[in-house]
Amino acid sequence: MKLIGIVAVMALLAGPAWGQAAFPKYGEPDKDKSQADIAREKDAQRAYERSLGNIPEQKGSGSDPWGAVRSDSAAPKAAAKPPAKPKASKTEAAKTDAAAKQ
Repeated sequence: MKLIGIVAVMALLAGPAWGQAAFPKYGEPDKDKSQADIAREKDAQRAYERSLGNIPEQKGSGSDPWGAVRSDSAAPKAAAKPPAKPKASKTEAAKTDAAAKQ
């Protein structure tokens, strides 16, 4: 029974490995294209360029879309912050919480 399971797992793992054989490997030369393939690519390129011509020009294409959000001048640097207060111990925090609840 174990042998059948092992064979089944190996067969399932071999499928993707065989599927990878269809792709060209690194360093392999490209396959030669037929005249029909070259003509098809040229037609596709021309159709793409025509479709780009159908897109209307954007108004203010040089403007900054975030200009209304961002100010033109640099933000002033904040003054030096005062040092942080030391943290209260757990017992002091518990006392203040209990006093606040009452």
